[in-house]
Amino acid sequence: MALPLEGLSAVVTGAGRGLGRAEALELARLGAAVVVNDYGQPGRDGSGEASAGPAEQVAAEIRDAGGRAVAHTGDVSDFRQARELVGLTVAEFGRLDVLVNNAGILRDRMVFSMTEDEWDAVIRVHLKGHFNTTHFAAAHWRDRSKAAGGQVYGRIVNTSSEAFLAGSAGQPNYAAAKGGIVGLTTSTALALAKYGVTANAICPRARTRMTEDVFAGLRRPDEGLDPLAPEHVAPLVGYLASPAAARVSGQLFVVHGGMVAVVERPRVQAKFDSKQETFTYDELDALLTPHYADRPLGETFAAAEVLGLHRG
Repeated sequence: MALPLEGLSAVVTGAGRGLGRAEALELARLGAAVVVNDYGQPGRDGSGEASAGPAEQVAAEIRDAGGRAVAHTGDVSDFRQARELVGLTVAEFGRLDVLVNNAGILRDRMVFSMTEDEWDAVIRVHLKGHFNTTHFAAAHWRDRSKAAGGQVYGRIVNTSSEAFLAGSAGQPNYAAAKGGIVGLTTSTALALAKYGVTANAICPRARTRMTEDVFAGLRRPDEGLDPLAPEHVAPLVGYLASPAAARVSGQLFVVHGGMVAVVERPRVQAKFDSKQETFTYDELDALLTPHYADRPLGETFAAAEVLGLHRG
């Protein structure tokens, strides 16, 4: 019996550790040939010397298990290196079928204390990194579609976060980048639909190097799989990368510990109409101030409250 991703090739960025590693291993288990991308810096803030070690180790794990994999150690926030990543995939495996964007860093600080560099670095790696790889993958699929005279196989899985949904006081850069990734995903889904390509985003909750302080108070179980293990997230990525998900596009999923939630687009909570040609200050004061009178300051989207989400 053929595996779901047999004959397909995939790129996973930030795949040397944590979520990216689990996703790369899952795609390989499902039959895909995988390009394992990781810049290899040891610090979760993007500090330290870049190293080929993490990417090479995961690629070796896949090969040792009988799969096909190569390592790429470039920085996806660099436009040229992102192009080289897609080019390597095509050179090694003939084409690119699946792109999983996962690479990221953290530089947490309150908005009034954050430096310009702390803002720029996180936006660059997360949001620009997602754009760079998406740009070259999309161009590849468009060219293939034109050559074939019809639709081709293409899947994009992007990594957002609950920090975008529920807010995260000490992560204005990260939350903004993750919100931008959702916008990039829905725009890409619409733009590439005619070529047969899907694009979706996930908000994973997992215990990794990036979230070690977030889940520090949640003890690992003595037996069995940790409910916060990245391995709970990887199967959804495998599904979204598969032919079975051909009609799933432009969607946002929250996933962790045996749970997958499909997040709705924002809905209108309340609507107010002016009784004259246009609103006046006094009329808006009379309508909106009572509406918010009993709400905590800074309360965010209702969807976050319903799901019981928190920073992750």
